[in-house]
Amino acid sequence: MSQTKFVLPESELPRRWYNIQADLPEPLPPVIHPGTKQPIGPDDLAPLFPMELIMQEVSQERYIDIPEPVLDIYSLWRPTPLYRAHKLEAALQTPAHLYYKYEGVSPAGSHKPNTSVPQAYYNKKEGIKALTTETGAGQWGSALAMACNYFDIDCEVYMVKISYHQKPYRRVMMQTWGASVTPSPSDKTQAGRAVLADDPDSPGSLGIAISEAVEAAATSGGAKKYSLGSVLNHVLMHQTVIGEEVIKQMEMAGEYPDIMVGCIGGGSNFAGFVFPFVRDKIVNGKETRIIAVEPMAAPSLTKGLYVYDFGDTAQTTPLMKMYTLGHSFIPAPIHAGGLRYHGMAPLVCHLYDLGLIEAVAVHQIPTFEAAVTFARSEGVIPAPETAHAIRVAIDEALKCKETGEEKVIVFNVSGHGHFDMAAYEAYFSGQLEDYEYSEEEIQKALASLPQIA
Repeated sequence: MSQTKFVLPESELPRRWYNIQADLPEPLPPVIHPGTKQPIGPDDLAPLFPMELIMQEVSQERYIDIPEPVLDIYSLWRPTPLYRAHKLEAALQTPAHLYYKYEGVSPAGSHKPNTSVPQAYYNKKEGIKALTTETGAGQWGSALAMACNYFDIDCEVYMVKISYHQKPYRRVMMQTWGASVTPSPSDKTQAGRAVLADDPDSPGSLGIAISEAVEAAATSGGAKKYSLGSVLNHVLMHQTVIGEEVIKQMEMAGEYPDIMVGCIGGGSNFAGFVFPFVRDKIVNGKETRIIAVEPMAAPSLTKGLYVYDFGDTAQTTPLMKMYTLGHSFIPAPIHAGGLRYHGMAPLVCHLYDLGLIEAVAVHQIPTFEAAVTFARSEGVIPAPETAHAIRVAIDEALKCKETGEEKVIVFNVSGHGHFDMAAYEAYFSGQLEDYEYSEEEIQKALASLPQIA
């Protein structure tokens, strides 16, 4: 049998992040101030973020050096392995060559520390002593709690309420690293109290949790800054260590992807995985199909509008041009909590609008079917979010079975599912539901979009 595991030596750990803004065929639409309706500047973001991250957010430089203290921590788990999924290929009886990048080997169990560590580092460098954030399934909250622990920063997490109850061990994980965790919506903020007044039984959403975390930072008198685990340009850039490693590992394997697949909620793991390959499409004319997979319960790319919208429910963030279901949209309580977001990273949306990537939405039950198939063949139990990518990778491999094509399909296993056993239990007991919003419900949520001339 040919090689199964492709591992780079620590000396091959990427030392630069890739900034796709330098290679875009058309510039990214500006972020707009909701009050003035003018493009925002660094000073507008200064109450929330340290200046070095703000500069990365707007940078047009192709590469940005990774600081040595960040590399030191990255080296605890990076480079991460790439696997040839021989057993999955056999189970599917497909001629396709399947590979997966495994980000579940980080201490927090996902790709999220790739950005939490540099974010904590830059905040510490600026003298910040406390960070607030939101989390859905808890992977981002866990990662930031871990990073804040390394840099001796207090961490305050607002966790989407349905996930807070579905995934108690992720909450305990955050607490183990010293973070405080509050179910969102909560009565600790004006944004949370407003939601509870309207719906005391609200399951919460990432948009609501973002509102609470931003408010907690913005009203702290400068004592706290805010940290975001997805969506923003600098966050996606930090994740490109994934794709830069995959390029080298595919060279080791002697192949190049025909198809790349990643799940999307806010867009960070997908972007980090594919952006270096999008660079190959733009600069070198490669023809790789790049597929973003989202849940039917939150189908922003596949059913949303490409317009300016708030990143949060309480309308406290700047306006970003993105595919959105409307900031008031509350997704159904699916177990892939990290994908329950009304919008999408502007950079991912821009690439989709330019036709450089594709998007597809999948239901919850077939997603778990794919997760179990993967676990029983490859041994890795994936997070429900990751399972969306596995579903479409399997679907593409089965198409190859029909056509006889030996396509190279590479997908990102962005995190393990060891803390998602309640979701798997619900699947095995037949308690999972498929959710799909009607066009009427989506149009209702879109009716509250801000008007930008």
